[in-house]
Amino acid sequence: MSISEESADAGVPAVKGEYTGTGPTYVHDGGKGVQGHSQNGYGVQGTSVVGRGVVASSETNYGLRASSKTLSAARCSSSEGSGVEGEAGSAGDGVRGTSKSGNGIHGISESAPGVLGESNSGRGVEARSDTNYGVRAASRKSAGIRGSSDEGRGVEGWAVNSEGVVGISTSGNGVWGQTEGNGVGVLGTSKSGIGVYGKGGRLAGLFEGDVEVTGDIRLANADCAEDFDITDLEKVEPGMVMVIDEEGALRQSDRAYDKRVAGVISGAGNFKPGIVLDKKESSRNRMPIALLGKVYCKVDAQYGAIEVGDLLTTSLTPGHAMKTDDPLKAFGAVIGKALRPLEAGQGLIPILIALQ
Repeated sequence: MSISEESADAGVPAVKGEYTGTGPTYVHDGGKGVQGHSQNGYGVQGTSVVGRGVVASSETNYGLRASSKTLSAARCSSSEGSGVEGEAGSAGDGVRGTSKSGNGIHGISESAPGVLGESNSGRGVEARSDTNYGVRAASRKSAGIRGSSDEGRGVEGWAVNSEGVVGISTSGNGVWGQTEGNGVGVLGTSKSGIGVYGKGGRLAGLFEGDVEVTGDIRLANADCAEDFDITDLEKVEPGMVMVIDEEGALRQSDRAYDKRVAGVISGAGNFKPGIVLDKKESSRNRMPIALLGKVYCKVDAQYGAIEVGDLLTTSLTPGHAMKTDDPLKAFGAVIGKALRPLEAGQGLIPILIALQ
């Protein structure tokens, strides 16, 4: 049996059926059970007061298959309930969206979450990609991603061969850690590598407040230095011997056995200062003076050949040290000990600072 009817009025259905409890059921073994066609209205419309407007089911294929050339294949709306509700058994997807070049699923809301995922024991939302971001979130005025948890971690990143978490900002903080209680603002741990690594154009790290270290502090550079105001900055350079002038600033030495000797300008040769004290802004030019440790120093051997272990003092040669040969004069004017010899002429040798 077949029924074929037409209607030229969009408000009048071509076929209208009402279920009274004994109405007919149309079945077709190979084709369409029911086909509806309309030029500008609904092809098929089903309405119900308390039941489902349309029920579609299939044992081996789609329960409902809809397609459109220019608009959404299906549009669902509800004034008080969910626009679309999907339910699946033990293995299927509740809702699944696929696209070749567009969004698989696109959710929009004016005040609530665009997409909300919930699960009792599994993941609320899981995103995966073979070659791109698993999750890409963006916001104009708020956080791109916000994670929160009552008992677990707010955000957890895990990777096999790259960084677990990367924070990047063009003008703000790359990563900001904060705690309201007694916890650690930022915690870095490693089983075999470095717990926390900092590298910066101006400073690798900045601490406001006390710093406590339970292990050793290992510095790659050589000496402990302190910044001093320098006069005639254009005439001095790293490695020069400096003395205190009448105003408390430093200038290069220019006389022998000068008890005003302060130290050697740090940074010459392969030695750089490991610690710099009194680092601050000043209207005068400042440079670090090595007070302890190893430093390269300008020396002049014309006053006597220098051997390893010789005590050094100021000389008549500006900014140069020399070997001490008068213990009485040297008292209070010793700079340090030579770590390499210099038989003749002027040169730059490493010394061990030992002011006395």
